[in-house]
Amino acid sequence: METITLKPRKEESILRHHPWVFSGAIASIPDSVEEGNLVKVVSADGKTLGYGHYQIGSIAVRLLTFGDNPLADDFFRTRLESACRLRKTLGLMRQDNNCFRLVHGEGDFLPGLVIDVYGDTAVVQAHSPGMHFERMKIAEALTELPDLPIRNVYYKSETTLPYKAQLDPQNDYLIGRFDGNIAIENGLRFNIDWLRGQKTGFFVDQRENRSLLEKYAHGRNVLNMFCYTGGFSVYAMRGGALKVDSVDSSAKAAALTDANIELNFPGDPRHKTHALDAFKYLAEMEKDAYDLIILDPPAFAKHRSALKNGLIGYRKLNAKAFEKIKPGGILFTFSCSQVVTREMFRLAVFTAAAQSGRKVRILHQLTQPADHPVDISHPEGEYLKGLVLYVE
Repeated sequence: METITLKPRKEESILRHHPWVFSGAIASIPDSVEEGNLVKVVSADGKTLGYGHYQIGSIAVRLLTFGDNPLADDFFRTRLESACRLRKTLGLMRQDNNCFRLVHGEGDFLPGLVIDVYGDTAVVQAHSPGMHFERMKIAEALTELPDLPIRNVYYKSETTLPYKAQLDPQNDYLIGRFDGNIAIENGLRFNIDWLRGQKTGFFVDQRENRSLLEKYAHGRNVLNMFCYTGGFSVYAMRGGALKVDSVDSSAKAAALTDANIELNFPGDPRHKTHALDAFKYLAEMEKDAYDLIILDPPAFAKHRSALKNGLIGYRKLNAKAFEKIKPGGILFTFSCSQVVTREMFRLAVFTAAAQSGRKVRILHQLTQPADHPVDISHPEGEYLKGLVLYVE
């Protein structure tokens, strides 16, 4: 195993168990080190700081262990068992709920790895070359978890691995095969498109926020913007909404929303899907038509270079919703952009409220659920921000 040496006084964050080693902190890297290699990281005075996967980029090493603790042969099995115990503690493994996030990267001490579970299928995403090379070992460990009946492991990393690594990952089953794609979340059924859908096929991070929306939906006219698979729409229907309109620019997403509505509420005339641009729909829709609006857009700022324009986008989107929502209406608004902090998002929404001239009160401040845990030493793991607002 090769050794990477840090510059003097660059070990402080690692001693606090932050799992990232930045390229600017490194003094020397052996020429023989390749992307995805397991390496040892040492301080300038030779003290072993930890072991992790090397990759080219600003984050040069993602640490898997700290101190002089090389990876044991059963490393992935024990880490996955620990992640499984947490989800069992959270009460997510139930007859009426069989979809959840099993591994949330750094939050489960497996940086560079995401695993979502849908029934007996686990969808694995590698975000680092190191995890890509370990994919079969991870897949085999998944099928051996005693409390989780995983039969199929689908690998979906074509869009998540660094393209400069030239790994040419192929989305495919590592173990098992496709044998149905309906999962259950809080008693509701969803078609999960892990083969062609975004991320792992479903946004499990909004599960608790969808449940909260259900409590507010009774007797309201609901607009679900950027609906994707229609998760919020399905919960609103069960909550007793008078009508639900789902909007997404993707015709494919609109069709999947229709399929999920039909799966749970066959023939129900309260729901309608619109394959239209969200901003266009908001601009042209009748004022006061809705008294419950959900704004759950894709990340407007995926990188720091896009931060300024992203914040402008959030402000414009929320300003239009404030302008159109019926008095006494409730707005669920979110940002999943990791580079947008909670304070930045709040400021964008508050600015939009001030521009609209409406009186707005905060009812709830939302975040990601507990199966997307944040390592206390890695606050960057908190990415989902949300507000529930009452608009007079």
